[in-house]
Amino acid sequence: MKSEMRYQQLGKSTLKVSEIGFGCMSLDERNSDNDRMLHRAIDLGINFFDTADFYQHGRNEIAIGQALKGKRKEIILASKVGNQWKEDGSGWDWNPKKEYILSSIDKSLQRLQTDYIDLYQLHGGTMEDPIDETIDAFEILKRQGKILYYGISSIRPNVIRTYIQKSNIVSIMMQYSLLDRRPEESCLDLAKNNYIGILARGSLAKGLLVNKTPETYLNYTAEEVRKAAAAIASVSGKKRDNAQTAIRFVLHHKAITSAIVGIRTMDQLEDIVHSIHVPVLDEKEIAILQDTLPVNCYEQYR
Repeated sequence: MKSEMRYQQLGKSTLKVSEIGFGCMSLDERNSDNDRMLHRAIDLGINFFDTADFYQHGRNEIAIGQALKGKRKEIILASKVGNQWKEDGSGWDWNPKKEYILSSIDKSLQRLQTDYIDLYQLHGGTMEDPIDETIDAFEILKRQGKILYYGISSIRPNVIRTYIQKSNIVSIMMQYSLLDRRPEESCLDLAKNNYIGILARGSLAKGLLVNKTPETYLNYTAEEVRKAAAAIASVSGKKRDNAQTAIRFVLHHKAITSAIVGIRTMDQLEDIVHSIHVPVLDEKEIAILQDTLPVNCYEQYR
């Protein structure tokens, strides 16, 4: 029996995605429980699974394809392209060129054991890219039926503005949390006003908002990170745990379609999905969290 997950339409697409999405990058390829955990996620109502050809040199896509091949009609499958591993495996190059994107899709489809990807995302982006060429590649893949929709995964406001103006993206994946409120300055409302869905990653700030020893994060000191984690704990109480509060803070913004959370264990899965059922943050709790630290802003890529 599926939990009472909530679903939201992803931008101008016809895709209705679960408010909690499964960030597959966190899966440990040595964990024999991965298949069971992914199936349990579906049982709990998660229908959005996000991977990339870059993760684990393609092995992440292979694992997802094997685990979910019998569930294809129940899920929304997202992958990414643009980071190209060097032949010797020593590192990678950024490659947003049309030829590379068109050649990469077939490899991803083969690894994922499917004939289409619901959401294909550019895995980054700079203003130096051949952006028109990149957009053309995604439009060709749509016409070929190999992808249904496309989006970008980017934190750069200038890149985001350009794709909103020039392309048919339906989504933007970006980092957003109590410790990274940079998207609030210009990106979130801009996306919402243009009917583009936001897929928020990094809701727990690498665990620093939950249980990790405080350390520097972006422009915040370890002491400021400690204050943010303490604020999360102060409004959690008996109503929700810290992870659930951190996720609810992200979901309170009306621009956010889904929080894409990296999940490693079955216990984490059950706890994170329960974020949907705990009380939402009230205005007083939101104010306490927002007033904890000065808001950080993008210093580059403006």
